[in-house]
Amino acid sequence: MSEAPIAPTVPDGWSLYGEPLKSRLLLGTARYPSLAVMTEAVAASGAEVLTLGLRRQSPEKLGGGSVWDHIAKLGCRLLPNTAGCHTAREAVTLARMSREIFGTSWIKLEVTGDDYNLQPDPYELIEATRELVKADFKVFAYTTDDLVVCTRLRDLGCEVIMPWGAPIGTGKGVTDPYALETLRARLPDAVLIVDAGLGLPSHAARVLEMGFDGVLLNTAVARADDPVRMAAAFGKAVAAGRLAFEAGAMAESETAQPSTPVVGTPFWQSESG
Repeated sequence: MSEAPIAPTVPDGWSLYGEPLKSRLLLGTARYPSLAVMTEAVAASGAEVLTLGLRRQSPEKLGGGSVWDHIAKLGCRLLPNTAGCHTAREAVTLARMSREIFGTSWIKLEVTGDDYNLQPDPYELIEATRELVKADFKVFAYTTDDLVVCTRLRDLGCEVIMPWGAPIGTGKGVTDPYALETLRARLPDAVLIVDAGLGLPSHAARVLEMGFDGVLLNTAVARADDPVRMAAAFGKAVAAGRLAFEAGAMAESETAQPSTPVVGTPFWQSESG
């Protein structure tokens, strides 16, 4: 596996539930070829927050002892998730178990409504969010890009909302930019992290250019031919996208505009020289 440098980050002082961070890339820990490759990819990405599945990610997978213990030693903030749950009751129960196991109130809340495209169930998600917020969990709610659902989650006290860019694992990128742009415009004070469906670093850069606070991804890195280099590429793309957003893009124009104005120049060079 080719070595790759740690990706640069933009230290602009963002935080999640009061936890200061530098990198705006959150990374999943499943589906890597080996624990060694996963470890290298995490380092190359610059990510400081790692997700781990409590139902889908068996501690014995990949061999060599507990995956959970290995992840805990990487020095990153753990974000357990409830992937694989289909009801609010299942998700809440798993979240409570997670808090006991890992000693964190952070939980990436996933409640699947359709097993074909893994679309979140908005009704069960909202109910689970209501219960977990009351129980002092720091909820990271994975949802679609539906404005009404995201607004309800915010109103319940969910500080981090994670709309998808496309169905999980598809690598299609942002399939409905209008919906995401609307979310960002209508929920300007919410922390919005695009989660799922991104496949290329350019997809991540685009999301950050749109003003989103970060991205979370797994498959795009874990299933790349070279996960370590791809992780580094995503880390750099996220940093570049955020820097571009802060810089402010030029306004689009319907007509061509010369980059070097000729009006007022002191002389013209004749064709004959």
